Amino acid sequence: MRADFWMENIRQALDTLASNRLRAALTLLGILIGVAAVIAMVAIGRGVQHYINAQFAAIGTNLVFVIPRAAAEGNSAGAALRDVSSLTMRDVRAIEQAVRGRAVAVVPVIQRFGPVESEGREAVTVILGTTPGYAPARNWRPLYGSFLEESHILNRSRVIVLGLTPARRLFPDVPNPIGRTVRINGIPFRVIGVMSDKGGSAFGDYNDLAFIPLPVAQEMLYDARDPRTGEPLVTGIMLQVARAEYTDGVVRAITETLREQHRIRFQDEDDFSVLTQFELVSIFGQISSVLTVFLGALGAISLLVGGIGIMNIMLVSVTERTREIGLRKAVGARRRDIMIQFLAEATLITLLGGGMGTAVGVALASLIGILSRGEVQAVIGVDTVLLAVGVSAAVGLFFGLYPAWRAARLDPIVALRYE
Repeated sequence: MRADFWMENIRQALDTLASNRLRAALTLLGILIGVAAVIAMVAIGRGVQHYINAQFAAIGTNLVFVIPRAAAEGNSAGAALRDVSSLTMRDVRAIEQAVRGRAVAVVPVIQRFGPVESEGREAVTVILGTTPGYAPARNWRPLYGSFLEESHILNRSRVIVLGLTPARRLFPDVPNPIGRTVRINGIPFRVIGVMSDKGGSAFGDYNDLAFIPLPVAQEMLYDARDPRTGEPLVTGIMLQVARAEYTDGVVRAITETLREQHRIRFQDEDDFSVLTQFELVSIFGQISSVLTVFLGALGAISLLVGGIGIMNIMLVSVTERTREIGLRKAVGARRRDIMIQFLAEATLITLLGGGMGTAVGVALASLIGILSRGEVQAVIGVDTVLLAVGVSAAVGLFFGLYPAWRAARLDPIVALRYE
């Protein structure tokens, strides 16, 4: 077909829409809302995925976590360490041997939620007893002073490194509190460092921590031992794997080692859990992917409703223009010409609605990103825009096809007599 044929059909479609502005606007509104919803929903869903990945990246790189089964099942709240933990320093040493050459650091941790006091002020925070490898494994550097060192572990020094949150609560008027004294359970600790800003998220405030040497925590604050071996208990063990491809092998080595250490029989369940950073990202990634699909489906429903509106409007238009159709056929118009005319109208209105909906969807997604204070940035891909506009055009063709076919099938004699 010639280009002038298509231009004539587009011009006629524009004239028809212009002569019924209100009806055309209402029909266009349905498509606009549908396309805007698809783009905004998918963009926010992808933004959530990027946000989750960024939060896990902030935790550290190539990390593996070993925790007691009670903690993994959420049964450790309020319980004493000896009642929930199955991990000991002996396990830490065994794991170090098992993963030698494949792990950069094996870091035992004892965790407790409690108050830290100084000069009449109090900060209730998470107190971690750990070793010098913790900060490098978390890609975390001190803002002031230094982190724990091997000498602090060997000498059982009463020193503490504060996260930004407890540091600001305890010393609101002191930019650099290095050398100050704080107390935990009445025991004095000298501040040797303040960690840099690690940020926060829906998972919590990463800065709300305080670090003390592991032996000091075991002796003065968390004196809990395994009743079978007399070994000091730990809340968990964190490993940083040297390379990502070593992760599966490291997990197998940890599992085999701990089952042997704990004398777990073949048919019995583990009394510990091994979690990798990749698994955590994957779990949350799957959840956010399902969320994205669900949100996109909601937008698609709006498009479907808009398409049904187009069909209704086009059927009404066919009825109103019966005499016009009859006249066109009487002067030589073929069925194909009539069908193309009505399909052009349906497609044009959906493309206009798709274009406007794209602009509204992008603006809406950006607005949601602003309202979240930049925590979740909408990710608007070209593929999303093309898909939404393409689907809107397909909706116009699909729902405009029956009215166009019905118009093309009208008998010209009957159409000319129609009042």
